[in-house]
Amino acid sequence: MELELRHLRTVRAIADAGSLTRAATALGLAQPALSAQLKRIERALGGALFVRGRHGVRATALGELVLERSRIVLPAVTELQQEAARFARAPRTARHLRLGGTHGPLLGALVDRLAGVAPEARMTTCTSWSERELAGQLSDGRLDFALAGTCGSAAPPGAEGLVWREVAVDPVFVMVPGGHPLAGRPEVDLTDLAGEEWACVPGDGCFGDCFTASCARAGFTPRRMYETDTASLVHLVRVGRAVGLCRATFPTTPGIVTRPLTGTPLAWRHLLGWHGAAHLPDLTATVLTEARTAHADVAAGSDSYTAWLSAHPVPYAGGRPG
Repeated sequence: MELELRHLRTVRAIADAGSLTRAATALGLAQPALSAQLKRIERALGGALFVRGRHGVRATALGELVLERSRIVLPAVTELQQEAARFARAPRTARHLRLGGTHGPLLGALVDRLAGVAPEARMTTCTSWSERELAGQLSDGRLDFALAGTCGSAAPPGAEGLVWREVAVDPVFVMVPGGHPLAGRPEVDLTDLAGEEWACVPGDGCFGDCFTASCARAGFTPRRMYETDTASLVHLVRVGRAVGLCRATFPTTPGIVTRPLTGTPLAWRHLLGWHGAAHLPDLTATVLTEARTAHADVAAGSDSYTAWLSAHPVPYAGGRPG
């Protein structure tokens, strides 16, 4: 067994507690498990580190040596981790942008816009269905910007030091196959879908609860909900297995039509996030502006959304709330 930092922390915990029993409690371990771990550490180091007595444990000469070195090594590693985190969150230039986003067309449109205004920049992307995961990557300095979202007016993903700005607000549309009886309507009442099964992409916000509540107000309980990736969602809709729930910006897809819901019972708020200590103001302003323009470009590519916006210019005109 090779010695690891966690082993040094275990030795320090035993020495600080003065007994295996108290150390096990502090570490959240059973005493037999801690004893077995200590034996493995001692075998790796070549001798006993502690002597047990009636009043607890005391370090052997070898144990004192290990403790003395751990007092140097552990703080140094902690300082290294802190410096690395500060470095990762340091202000960056446009030479390399790490962008994250949930699944959908907006991230690609933003990359396209930024490539146009900063052709020299290198960009990498990361997608996740979890807004919380994206927030964590921003907080850890692994992403520079992230496109996430919330259902309606729900609070954005929480993490200390993060800043979120609204990019746009979309109504939630339904996806049905082109041959569906409701496909020819300009909008669909939720009550007309009471007998359908449903499909949507997963998320860790309140969208599922909000959808269920909207159905309850419409007088029914939704049948089975398939939570799956976008490609599988499209397949389930195309074959008539389910009605899909999507943002209004969902691109036109052969064999499928998207239609607004009467009264707009559900909305999705697109957000751009970054760490408050991590960016130059000019860079942040540029990315936010391009994200809003990218949304407008994507919205313009959807015939059903364009028609809906013409009939509902407020508060969604330009994708921005009034």
